Amino acid sequence: MKKNGGGIEETLIDYPAIGTETTAFVGEEMLAKGSKKTVNAISLKYTTSVGLLGSYTFSPGIYTQVGYSGNKVFYAPTNYGMVQKSTLADPYGGMYIDHNEKEICGVSAFGGTVCSDADYDITKHTNNDMLSFQQTLLYSGKIGNKVNISYREFSNNKARPAFSNDVEYDLNESNVIGYKGALLEIINATNQSIKYKVLKNFR
Repeated sequence: MKKNGGGIEETLIDYPAIGTETTAFVGEEMLAKGSKKTVNAISLKYTTSVGLLGSYTFSPGIYTQVGYSGNKVFYAPTNYGMVQKSTLADPYGGMYIDHNEKEICGVSAFGGTVCSDADYDITKHTNNDMLSFQQTLLYSGKIGNKVNISYREFSNNKARPAFSNDVEYDLNESNVIGYKGALLEIINATNQSIKYKVLKNFR
């Protein structure tokens, strides 16, 4: 089996579009920039058992591609998919889809294979740990005519504490605020929400 070959694609996150009026509520992202990766996957529609005694049972959900061999494409369950082994079955070793036959097959740790027809869709999936890097500004509320903004950086979906900061801006001085090259024009702000326009995203 060749590892992966899962059609991993990287997509840039750049939200919202520059010049667009946007509203965010307290605790929500006002600005986000970064990248995420998606991988080939299948979405299994129904619970599917393979083998005479239901050796392996695959629950509905998402299974992401981990490798391939000819027409056989190997997948692993995500948090949204699950594999159960029956009591008498050999230890579970993996699973693959034969896209030509539309079959799902369970493979034992000893190399034995059992298959069954399957109903699934081919899709793309982004795991949480595939959010490789992201910068965000969050709205944290308003006191008087000052707005509080939180900056956060995430790497592999984990916050980087050393790169987090809370900043207060006085709207009496200017209705344009900036952080790390990003510029936002504040149109209206309350303790519940903020309406703004992005003039420039992070550098």
